[in-house]
Amino acid sequence: YELFLMHDNECISDMFTRFTTIVNSLKNLGKSYSNQELVRKILRYLPRSWIPKVTAIEEAKDLSTLPLEQLFGSLMTHETTMKESESDENDDIVLISKQFKKFLKSQKGKKTFKKK
Repeated sequence: YELFLMHDNECISDMFTRFTTIVNSLKNLGKSYSNQELVRKILRYLPRSWIPKVTAIEEAKDLSTLPLEQLFGSLMTHETTMKESESDENDDIVLISKQFKKFLKSQKGKKTFKKK
């Protein structure tokens, strides 16, 4: 629990499953944490790319009453939005490269640069 981190390229659902397994194992051994401690632990150890989302949650929500499940839902929504954004950017790059290749083919054999 003390060394818990979200791994690089780990999705939120996998991280949450791992976290829940650790917390449940500790509960079976007699160690329990408040909901607020669990919420803060997850927010503290998200990757740096999540800092804006963490800040938004900390400012908009009362962490002492925020259910762990609601935090999970919010993080899942954010992860989905980030993936969709990455996908859109990749689509744009593919489109630009196709257009550039088409342009190069149309310029083949033409003198593009004039000598002075």
